[in-house]
Amino acid sequence: MKLKPGTYEYIKRAVADMFEDYGIHEIPLDPFKLANKIGISIIPYSSLDEEEKAQALRYSPDGFSLETVDNKWLIYYNDDSLDIPRIYQTIMHEIGHYILGHTSEGPVEEAEAKFFAKYALAPTPLIQTLIEEKSVENIMATFKIGFQAASIAKENYDKWLHYGPSSYTDYEQKILMQFGIDVE
Repeated sequence: MKLKPGTYEYIKRAVADMFEDYGIHEIPLDPFKLANKIGISIIPYSSLDEEEKAQALRYSPDGFSLETVDNKWLIYYNDDSLDIPRIYQTIMHEIGHYILGHTSEGPVEEAEAKFFAKYALAPTPLIQTLIEEKSVENIMATFKIGFQAASIAKENYDKWLHYGPSSYTDYEQKILMQFGIDVE
């Protein structure tokens, strides 16, 4: 699902704010550490009893999040069959729901969280400044993301390079400064 153009900018700004608010300044981004800083509990499917695990797998083969009645945010993730990049993508997706303030489920919220995760794990200005040869393989290696996510990041980078502004936006500058990169 395509989002409205302004929504992409809103999400990129939310990622930049999150990096600043939670002191994120290292790549690859570790969603487990980020969730801990935010106060979100992460629960692997393997810690659930058989009935709960079966129910979780029926709900989502990758993971999901929920808010408890006492306003605690929980992320459940499948640690049995997923590789690390996929787990990171799943957890960052669920953190996206939290950061974006989603209170309901639907195709728009899912598309927003999906974009949030991809941008947070491999922000375009960091691809620009940290990777000399911008290839899918180098993006995968630098950001520790999977092939599909790196391919999308490379595609987004190419579009940004071709159609983007001639100088960094305020949120891109915020991201670069958060990682100790001088903005000229």
